[in-house]
Amino acid sequence: MIRTVDLVKKFGDFAALDGLTMHIPQGSVYGLVGPNGCGKSTAIRHITGIYKQTSGEVFVNNEPIWENTAVKQKISYIPDDIFYFGNYSTKDMMNYYKGIYKNFDCRRFENLKEAFPTINIKTPIRKLSKGMQKQSAFWLSMCVTPDILILDEPVDGLDPIMRHQIWSIIMTDVSERNTTVLVSSHNLRELEDVCDHVGIMNKGKLLLERSLVELQENICKIQIAFADEHPQWPEELNILHESSMGKIITLIVRESPTFTIKQLEPLSPLLIEPLPLTLEEIFIYELGGTGYEYKDILF
Repeated sequence: MIRTVDLVKKFGDFAALDGLTMHIPQGSVYGLVGPNGCGKSTAIRHITGIYKQTSGEVFVNNEPIWENTAVKQKISYIPDDIFYFGNYSTKDMMNYYKGIYKNFDCRRFENLKEAFPTINIKTPIRKLSKGMQKQSAFWLSMCVTPDILILDEPVDGLDPIMRHQIWSIIMTDVSERNTTVLVSSHNLRELEDVCDHVGIMNKGKLLLERSLVELQENICKIQIAFADEHPQWPEELNILHESSMGKIITLIVRESPTFTIKQLEPLSPLLIEPLPLTLEEIFIYELGGTGYEYKDILF
């Protein structure tokens, strides 16, 4: 559905994207994560056809996106910083969207009024709170009936009830219309609940790209304890992080839990137990070996 191949974007001598290659399957909810300044928003602006690449390729529906109006008709994009015309209200923007998107669904606009009860559609959007502006943006974007929905920090400023409401609408479209969703966010706990694919970026490149299931199967957290000091760890294990509290040692290992336990059992531990690893922990430990300051992520 969406592909970038060796994508490079330079601003002067600075390479914001440095050979980015990624693949977002149709009908997936793909979480794009990474530290500030890693190039996430720049990548999104290429996928939406806002930026033209310095080199490399960007394909949406197997077509180049740059200056491709037909493909852009099928994309809806909600940026972190929302922009609207002067005194335009939600109703004014609805009429504007109708003139741009041939598939704009006016019936759906009316049906979704119940989901956004606090918004007066005649009030200028600039006079609404940040959270209500985001609600207005979602309301309009979902009525475009997009094949591809692209979100940059989508639920920032929304209360928990509205976040749940919006994700419910999005996931219904994924289920019923096979909508593809690309979402960039620092709220990794929330992404973990909705994403089925994850890409981790750093310094303009993709460090890894996997389904969430594969990601969680290939890195694990193990608690282990010994009667005395622990023996030397097996060379077969790629240990990303080690910490201890009393006799309990916690290991983060880039291997499956099954393989890791099999390698550790011959050491005769008193205790060995796999623990669930969150997306946030995976993000932290994957970046730990790339020169990114570990302390800057944690504190």
